[in-house]
Amino acid sequence: MSGSDDRSRLSRTALGVFRLNGQFLAVSEELARPAGLTAAWWQVLGAVVGEPLPVSAIARAMGITRQSVQRIADLLVGRGLAEYVPNPAHRRAKLLRPTGDGRAAMFRIGPGHAEFAARLARELGPEGFAETVRVLERLSDAVDAVGGAAAGRGAEGRPGPG
Repeated sequence: MSGSDDRSRLSRTALGVFRLNGQFLAVSEELARPAGLTAAWWQVLGAVVGEPLPVSAIARAMGITRQSVQRIADLLVGRGLAEYVPNPAHRRAKLLRPTGDGRAAMFRIGPGHAEFAARLARELGPEGFAETVRVLERLSDAVDAVGGAAAGRGAEGRPGPG
C-alpha cells in the first residue's frame, strides 16, 4: 500500500464523516425542534439524563470544548431545563442535571427518534446497522490511538516522518 492510497482513504473518510455529521445535525435539529430544543441542547441534556455530570466530563464524552458545553449548559439552566447541583467529588465543579421540564422535553423527542432509528435500521439491515456502529467506534478509537490532533507525530509525540 502506498502513502498516496492512505492519504486518499483518510481524505475520503474525513469527507464522509463531515458529510455524515452535517446529516446527523440536520436530523437532530428536526427531531429536537418540536420539543423546544436545539440539537446542541438535546446533546447536552442527553449526556446527563442518566446521571449528573460536570461540564468537563460532558465535553470529553462529546469531543467538544468545555467552553462550548458551558455555554449550552448555562442556557439550559437559564431556561429551566437543567440545573447545577453540588458535586461531592469537587467543590467548584458543579454537576449538571436535567430538571423535570428537561426530562419532559427529552421524552417528547423519543417517538421521532425511535421512528427515525427504525427507518435507518430497515435501510441498513440489522447486521449492517451493527457493523456501522462497530466501524465508527473502531475509527474513533484508532484516531485516539494515533494521537488525534497530534497528527504527524510519532508514538512518542516526536514529529513523525514527512
